[in-house]
Amino acid sequence: MKAQEMLERVRAEGLLTNGRGVVVMLSGGRDSTCLLDLAVRIAGAQAVRALHVNYGLRGAEADEDERYCTQLCERLGVRLEVSRPERPARGNLQAWAREVRYREARELARLWAARPAGAVDVATGHTATDQVETILYRLASSPSRRALLGMRAREGSLVRPLLHFTREETAAYCRARGLRWREDESNASEAYARNRVRHKMLPALRAIHPAAEQNVIAVAGILRDEAEVLAALVEEVLEPDGGISVEALRGLPGALRRLVVQRMADEAAGGFAPGAAARADELAALSDRGTAMLDIGSGLRAVAEYGRLRVERLELAAAVAEAPEPVVLAIPGSVAFGALEVSCELAVPAPDAGMLDRAMLGSELLVRSWRPGDRIAPLGLGGTKLLQDLFKARRVPRMQRAGVPVVEAGGEIAWVAGLATSECFKVTAATHEAVRLSCRS
Repeated sequence: MKAQEMLERVRAEGLLTNGRGVVVMLSGGRDSTCLLDLAVRIAGAQAVRALHVNYGLRGAEADEDERYCTQLCERLGVRLEVSRPERPARGNLQAWAREVRYREARELARLWAARPAGAVDVATGHTATDQVETILYRLASSPSRRALLGMRAREGSLVRPLLHFTREETAAYCRARGLRWREDESNASEAYARNRVRHKMLPALRAIHPAAEQNVIAVAGILRDEAEVLAALVEEVLEPDGGISVEALRGLPGALRRLVVQRMADEAAGGFAPGAAARADELAALSDRGTAMLDIGSGLRAVAEYGRLRVERLELAAAVAEAPEPVVLAIPGSVAFGALEVSCELAVPAPDAGMLDRAMLGSELLVRSWRPGDRIAPLGLGGTKLLQDLFKARRVPRMQRAGVPVVEAGGEIAWVAGLATSECFKVTAATHEAVRLSCRS
């Protein structure tokens, strides 16, 4: 493929456009060098920024990479940002390096987009060759349908303009344009799993069929199209807030049930939550009554409360909502209670919820959280009830109960926001002056 043909194909796809800001992740290898040159030719040098991350893992070779990137950007008229992160003492170096470069690129794009330049994308030099390696690696290491979907050309502000071209084609482009590139010797090392896929698995597949790579990519494209149909089915099943009843989950076909659980877990995790779909049947078997919880991995917990299922992060599930500090409420007046505002207003007497006899309240009220053993005599029910029983009857989630305002007058509970008004403070025919209690976020 000629360099001009590659340019026209990338321009036609629209991931790089004239004048639209783009941060190119530049390692100095053939793919990122090809990408930077294409970005300049399509978007214009003023619309392009390059980011090079020098991890310091390869000594003098890493410094040579940085020097090359500096010279290339000077030649193309592109502003270069260089990051030199501190190497961690332990952990997966490849995972750390990946996290660092994406974080730095997103931050650079965010800062640039805050200026009059407008929207800014982040571009990587992933090729069709990388796509095949990614699919094969994921297929071998992750037993999920998602492994076969591969990378998308656009994911939010992240774009991969070279995803339809092979590594050989990017090298040919660079040679045609008179561009040198740097070779990372670590790419030849079989110490890394991805390199073993590249140097052993791919040659074996080509020996079986010369079009093996193209066939893998074609299958991934078909599955991505089908994934959009499945995603629409999941949207129809989930409620607007992203939850679902345990009964509804139980009634779904197994495949759809797994997709629903995976979507809920991914949303809670803010990314892919591996293995969540495999717990779908366990979640469907949770009780419809009371509260049931199940840890599903990836730092997530599924909670079935009063028959309704949600997935949340473990740190949130484990941290019981803290009770706001008690506050004194003047009559009339208003106070902040946690995330709510509680108000007391003078009103014309009427037998409404939240309406109390002013003469029975004393000079001020106390707003606090509920306590075990708290009781109230709800209007019209006769006798007293535990607040805990009222919470259960009204299906108030445990995590939210501490934030419900309880208004106390003279040591006795007069009102519980959204739940009950006390018979002892009710408005009667003898009431001359009343107050109305209310709360809002």
